[in-house]
Amino acid sequence: MTFALPTPAQPLKIGTRGSPLALAQAYETRRRLMEAFGLPEEALEIVVIATTGDNRAMIDADRPLKEIGNKGLFTKEIEEAMLDERIDIAVHSSKDMPVEQPAGLVLDCFLPREDVRDAFVSLKYAGIADLPQGAVVGTSSLRRKAQLLAKRPDLKIVEFRGNVQTRLKKLGEGVAEATFLAKAGLNRLGMTDVPHQPISEDDMLPAIAQGAIGIERRQNDHRAAAMIAVIHHAETGIRLAAERAFLAALDGSCQTPIGGLATVDGDQVTLRGEILKGDGTAVYADAITGPVERAADLGTDLARRLLDRAGPDFF
Repeated sequence: MTFALPTPAQPLKIGTRGSPLALAQAYETRRRLMEAFGLPEEALEIVVIATTGDNRAMIDADRPLKEIGNKGLFTKEIEEAMLDERIDIAVHSSKDMPVEQPAGLVLDCFLPREDVRDAFVSLKYAGIADLPQGAVVGTSSLRRKAQLLAKRPDLKIVEFRGNVQTRLKKLGEGVAEATFLAKAGLNRLGMTDVPHQPISEDDMLPAIAQGAIGIERRQNDHRAAAMIAVIHHAETGIRLAAERAFLAALDGSCQTPIGGLATVDGDQVTLRGEILKGDGTAVYADAITGPVERAADLGTDLARRLLDRAGPDFF
């Protein structure tokens, strides 16, 4: 080992948002590093950083996120802290990450991926098919909205944000009949008591990188690079290389309904992707398979294939 391990006196500082899910992901990262290097908990300090997205989401609780800003809403302040060397690494929900990092930062470590599926959450109904004609469904996700309307154009979609407890309270108050959460988040928070039904990827293709924890670092921080390389999950990295290249080629953002999911079977990776009109009136979907070493190229190829079919003005 050619680098000095962190100590309680000089801990490795792990930056994160302060939400319960973000903290759970930071704690998982800390646990994996502790186990990998035999470190005490005090050698890995969790540093909570408030982001513009967190602050604005609280102030503008009823406004769609697309009106507040882009994906950088939940990463900007954390990345600034890393560039200023106030933290050493940052733990993110990978689906919140822009496809390009600021100069000097690298996203090249992913932990083993959790359940990628969306979860249907309702106090009354078991699934989407059980919703009555014209039912109100709450979601802040343009992808989920478009996917729902493509299958059930009769549904009414309303803006719906907040933590799990807030969303359940809104359901109880009749603001909506149902909403959606990422199954991975429920699992990581141990919320098995929340009334939900996982949705097959065939019925609702997940968001790009859903369920994956990403760890970002400074490009020139060789100690951080060496440490997180030990906990990197190679298969998840291959899957996200394909998915994030797909998103990048589509110029995807929070304002673009895009679904994508890569799977690995031996030395082959298969990427499924879809692009949708926001109102669900048009959906283009396809899949591509190739060797794992071409994962990123496959993502780019699939994006071009869908854009060719959809036309240059689709988005």
